[in-house]
Amino acid sequence: MNFDLSEEQRAIQRLARDFARNEVAPAAAELDEQKRFPYEIVAKLAELGLMGIPYPEEYGGGGADTLSYALVIEELARIDSSVAITVAAHTSLGTHPIYSFGSDAQKRKWLPELCSGRQLWSFGLTEPEAGSDAGNVRTTARLDGGDWVIDGAKQFITNAGTDISGGVTITARTGPDEISNILVPKGTDGYMVEASYRKMGWNASDTRPLAFSDCRVPEDNLVGERGKGFHQFLMTLDAGRISVAAMGLGLAQGALDEALAYAKERHAFGQPISRFQAIQGKLADISTEIEAARLLTYKAALEKDAGRNFSLSAAQAKLKTGRLAVRAAEEAVQIHGGYGYIEEYPVCRFYRDAKILTIGEGTDEVQQMVIARALGA
Repeated sequence: MNFDLSEEQRAIQRLARDFARNEVAPAAAELDEQKRFPYEIVAKLAELGLMGIPYPEEYGGGGADTLSYALVIEELARIDSSVAITVAAHTSLGTHPIYSFGSDAQKRKWLPELCSGRQLWSFGLTEPEAGSDAGNVRTTARLDGGDWVIDGAKQFITNAGTDISGGVTITARTGPDEISNILVPKGTDGYMVEASYRKMGWNASDTRPLAFSDCRVPEDNLVGERGKGFHQFLMTLDAGRISVAAMGLGLAQGALDEALAYAKERHAFGQPISRFQAIQGKLADISTEIEAARLLTYKAALEKDAGRNFSLSAAQAKLKTGRLAVRAAEEAVQIHGGYGYIEEYPVCRFYRDAKILTIGEGTDEVQQMVIARALGA
């Protein structure tokens, strides 16, 4: 069993790490404080080819594997989760359904814009009555004169309110017992982008509700086969959990980085606090858990690239890393003491950003259900 990354994967990791340190880190605190979307950073990521990294070069993507993509997300989240989720949601949730289930015409039309980062795409699944119970979709779409007429609402949608949003793929009930996915371009009449949420964390990420009222799109905007939407979004969520696991892993590593650096500099009782066993125990435990979580996350990515069933490992990785991110951020704040509660220290932002990783892309309880079913329980 070889645990070494390939030269290409190491090169992508170095590229993402250098970018995160040199471009994201100096801006992260200000973006968070001002709750400002990182347009300049997204543009630079696009120039580096990192907005469509796991998709084929024929569509303008990077042609890289899933593990390389996970490495990029990990390195971005190590510095700032708002930037990381912007890339992850666009890539795993927005672009994935079009690439995996879209027609050739849809791929040719949309993927070059999305893989280049010139446009961002969103995925509209969650509704007021359809969160963990994702199949309880109330948004409807009916055929009328060659158009789908959409009525309903979505919530907690990422990237849809940005100036570079291209549109959203929504799940809608197209019959009494069928769910389908439909592409809704930005600017379509009846497609309303509501005000953004006031959030605990991910303040530089765009998150908001959407509404649809007599919203008409061509019948050809159906993604894949009618009535296969439930299966499609389950597969999309499976793939997306790898990137969210990479986010949890990166945040935990970033929290450890900050805690270790601070513990070496902070003196108490005549010596650096890193020499106290109580602090060493925290650092050692988090470091060990991060390494275990990293192996689990990378395993899920490798299984996906090998064409194997990765649902179990992706759910396990997402469950593990989300909880680890919360614990690592909390311990980093504790090691910082009072300073950990002050916004000028990154661990304060990490602490606020961490909690959503146990909720978004399937709550911990949903992951436990997925895991238990995979085990045959």
